[in-house]
Amino acid sequence: MKTAIIYKSIHHGNTKKIAEILANSLEGDLFDLKDASQDIIKEYDLIGFGSGIYYFRPHKSLRKFVESLDEVKNKKVFTFITSGDGKPNQWLNKKLSSKGFQVLGDYNCKGFDNYGPYKLIGGHNKGHPNEEDLNDARNFANVLNKNFDVD
Repeated sequence: MKTAIIYKSIHHGNTKKIAEILANSLEGDLFDLKDASQDIIKEYDLIGFGSGIYYFRPHKSLRKFVESLDEVKNKKVFTFITSGDGKPNQWLNKKLSSKGFQVLGDYNCKGFDNYGPYKLIGGHNKGHPNEEDLNDARNFANVLNKNFDVD
């Protein structure tokens, strides 16, 4: 299985930490979004898309990239996000599904956040993603590996 991880990480590198764990665990190639092209979609069997959450959605450059993708059939993807609240965000899954991608799963975790009002208190979720979050990301990758060939 040839795997690509495409991510956008700003500010504290929270999403990059998770992307690196996933790429290592899946023995995949890691692409900062600025270095990614639509050709990656054709070249890989499994693609992960990840970002932090900004105003309740993934980073605008990742949204633009995903929106510009051509429709596909039977291309497998997964998503991952980091956010101040650690809650799932379904924007990526819905948009990718609407373009014909098969979303195999998603991973989300808390990330250090010092934007807006959190700046006044020195930030929120200090130390995240932590070792437990990184282990959870490894476990998520292991599940993807086990289930990849299942249709």
